[in-house]
Amino acid sequence: MDQLPIFMNLQGERCLVVGGNAVAARKAELLKKANAEVTLVTRQLEGEAQRMVADGYLEWHDASFQRRYLDHVRLVIATTDDEEEARRVYNACVERGIPVNVADVPSMCTFILPGIVDRSPMTIAVSTGARSPVLARLVRRRLESLIPPSYGRLTRLLERFREKAKRCIEGVDNRQRFWEAVIEGPIGNMAMAGREEQAAAALDGRLESGITEPDTGEVYLIGAGPGAVDLLTNQAQRLLSSADIVIYDRLVSPAIVDLARREAERVYVGKTAGRHAMDQQSISRLLVDKARQGCRVARLKGGDPFIFGRGGEELDAIVEAGIDFQIAPGVTAASGCASYAGIPLTHRDHAHSVRFITGHRHSGVLRLPWSDLAQCSDTLVFYMGLGSLPEICAGLVEHGRKPATPAVVIEQGTTANQRVIRATLADLDQHVADVRPPALLIVGEVAHLSRRFAWFAGDREQSAFMPGYCIDGRGPHDPTQARIGLHDDEDSTTAV
Repeated sequence: MDQLPIFMNLQGERCLVVGGNAVAARKAELLKKANAEVTLVTRQLEGEAQRMVADGYLEWHDASFQRRYLDHVRLVIATTDDEEEARRVYNACVERGIPVNVADVPSMCTFILPGIVDRSPMTIAVSTGARSPVLARLVRRRLESLIPPSYGRLTRLLERFREKAKRCIEGVDNRQRFWEAVIEGPIGNMAMAGREEQAAAALDGRLESGITEPDTGEVYLIGAGPGAVDLLTNQAQRLLSSADIVIYDRLVSPAIVDLARREAERVYVGKTAGRHAMDQQSISRLLVDKARQGCRVARLKGGDPFIFGRGGEELDAIVEAGIDFQIAPGVTAASGCASYAGIPLTHRDHAHSVRFITGHRHSGVLRLPWSDLAQCSDTLVFYMGLGSLPEICAGLVEHGRKPATPAVVIEQGTTANQRVIRATLADLDQHVADVRPPALLIVGEVAHLSRRFAWFAGDREQSAFMPGYCIDGRGPHDPTQARIGLHDDEDSTTAV
């Protein structure tokens, strides 16, 4: 290492910032967050620094730097544009052995301020040794997206019981295994989910009873979103990465399944029409059995578990068995695919509400409230509707929806293979012969905005109701191509 990373305790310590510009304000704010007493020394205050002084947040000396300002000072930061003054600050601090940082001048720094991910009381610092501050900021942003603020709650919980664990559990190795089980298990997840007192009671109970190993596991009901990996939520990624076993559907992207730990067991339970790798009762039973064995079970479902995903049915079995669980909502297909196709599901000029409807047949029959759907001005989003598309379009027109109503089919939405077929209720079925599920049907006036708002680079367009449309010349569909999730579990039979 070029430098030793050290976290300095500045609680109640005097710190000096030489300068009054925007950089000085940022540095002073950072020191104040560390509970330091901060004084500005500068002839001129600007912007935020001026406001902070006016609010009494910072002490200010209207003067150029003088050595006497270093009396009883623990740390100094200089942001002045005056090179001579910066040099005087640096030399004076070195003579007194006071840590000093002259902003943007690495040769005049005895310490470097890193990029900081603040998850207080947890703090993560990133530094490139002043070689590339921009790179350090980018890495910091990546870490901020991966490490949610809830880690602060977890840290406080662990601190609260650290001494008690030392008294109750003998041996460093035993305590380490105990804390790993707490952090990665139900208690840690409870704390991160905001159930801090419940987590504290569970942790205290384990220590009091002498039970240092978990007796049961936990189930994570996770929405994997419509396909794109970067639409997976932070909560979903966190739970998935801690799972011992991953049980996933057909519509879950392989790239999302791969986010699980390498040693985690993977079980495929996907469904297609007439072909089930595992029936619903067996899936629910598997979740319960694995959790009872002490496993952390990630149940990955395309889209959102509670929108045509049978999440409620599986949760019934989990609750009945008394298994702990967490729910990580996912971006549902209606929202994700519509956004990637440039379709606002509601719009003040076109639609004030939206309906999610399943196109799944019941015993071979499509049962829908046709008159209600046809007479309203809502945006209609049909899940699992590709096989019934001609009947859906004809039924809406027959019951009063205008034949010229814009209609769009989105195939493999949010992915690099996304294709958008734009037409009308009258002729949409003539343009979807080579479309394969998963696909989503959107009907309503907002659909005509799809071309105007198109933005996604992966979108391969096929349009039939807009001026200048053309078929994109796409080759025959490759049935061997891997499919990734577009919408929620295709086997649902519930309409909303």
